[in-house]
Amino acid sequence: MASIEELRSARIAKIEKLKASGMNPYPASISRTHSVSEVKNSFDKLAPTSDTTPVSIAGRVMIMRGQGAILFIVIQDGKDRLQAVLKKDILSPEVFSLFVDTVDNGDFISVTGSLFVTERGEQSILIKDWMMGTKALLPLPDKWHGLQDVEETYRKRYLDIVMDPEVYERFTIRSKTIKAIREFLDNKNFLEIETPILQNQAGGAMAKVFNTHHNDYDMPMVLRIAVELDHKMIMVGGYERIYEIGKMFRNEGSDPTHIQEFTMIEWYSAYQTLATNMEWTEEMLKNVALNVVGKTNFTVYDKEGKAQEVNFDGVWPRVTFGQLLKDNANLDIATITLEDTRTHAVKWGMPEDEAKVTGRGNLLDHIYKKSSRLKIINPTFVTNFPGDLKPLAQQNEDGTAQVAQLVIAGAEITNQYAELVDPTIQRELLLSQSKAKEGGDTEAMELDERFLDAMEHGMPPMTGFGMGIDRLVAILTNQKNCRDVIFFPIMRPRE
Repeated sequence: MASIEELRSARIAKIEKLKASGMNPYPASISRTHSVSEVKNSFDKLAPTSDTTPVSIAGRVMIMRGQGAILFIVIQDGKDRLQAVLKKDILSPEVFSLFVDTVDNGDFISVTGSLFVTERGEQSILIKDWMMGTKALLPLPDKWHGLQDVEETYRKRYLDIVMDPEVYERFTIRSKTIKAIREFLDNKNFLEIETPILQNQAGGAMAKVFNTHHNDYDMPMVLRIAVELDHKMIMVGGYERIYEIGKMFRNEGSDPTHIQEFTMIEWYSAYQTLATNMEWTEEMLKNVALNVVGKTNFTVYDKEGKAQEVNFDGVWPRVTFGQLLKDNANLDIATITLEDTRTHAVKWGMPEDEAKVTGRGNLLDHIYKKSSRLKIINPTFVTNFPGDLKPLAQQNEDGTAQVAQLVIAGAEITNQYAELVDPTIQRELLLSQSKAKEGGDTEAMELDERFLDAMEHGMPPMTGFGMGIDRLVAILTNQKNCRDVIFFPIMRPRE
């Protein structure tokens, strides 16, 4: 079997043959009157006139078979394929021979001819002229097995897409999902905005940051972990409803539901309640499921790869954080002491050294994730998290916060708040977070004077929403890993 370098050298030699014949191996444009999809959808209409009005299609050569006087070529355009037939008695000997001598699998070509149906009933185009579109120097993966190495599919996603129609469709669904979310929010009179990715100070979530440096200003900067603070400051300006879809960066661990660079949507609406927020969320996600993928039942995989059947139908239940910990960890969040919380966190797998420097909210959150969240399969809103875990939300008198988290198959899909707009209480909560951070809790928030200054100018009562797009698309496309719905997920470089 020839090596990759030998195959490449042979294809380079074919480039010289194309040039010698007067055909450009890399033209700026090629003939194309119809896409393959258009030909297949209008075949019966186009075929009768294609002898006098030839059809031109363009695409990638996927399969070539036959020899001698006739060749059968499968041309792929996007995810659609059409058979092209090359006959020696139709073309001049020079044009026929040039095709045979220079065209390989993986090349982009244009073919022009008439449409017909073979004796086996396959729609085809009889080639009467052709031209090279792009001469590929490297071969495609084996047509039967594609890319078998999972890491290779992430590193060379373009080949994964070419070889597997399901992968092509998966990323189409991702695009349509984002479009459907935009349409839903636009129809509710939201305004789409943009906020900075590079920031002086990260805020809006509890997470570890990526640090970088601004050379021109000679100052440290971070990549954003959320857009909440910027959005709330914009709401001070008088906009009633805003949203943003963009990249976030959290310098934390990896698993099938977590990746350090991910796509998120956040929105904020003045004068609406958390209850309305949950209603809109349910309405939006059910609409996306039905209108984008056409179903409400999905196979979802947990972090261990175990399949769970999820149903989006029916009213999505609400259950409190405290009730879940009572039921699954025998713990009362209203009365438990900090020391006992640390003991319970260690019992549920948190290292003792980590537990000693972790704040109460994050300790309880660890216990919740280990004891309760994995047991939630169908869409469920978990409400009333500990207040110190959600310092940007309205606080209840019992020490909890007015928040909701949509959980599906054990994974957090959304975070939703009745937003805190009292600057005095907000300062106290962020001061508490700053002390926790100084004590070693690396995920605690920092005090942001810029944000507090905006709050003191007056924020309207509002509710807010945040959701990871990647996790949602993984559910809609039945994928085990969020990396399978990201074109180029973060990978270690090959040595």
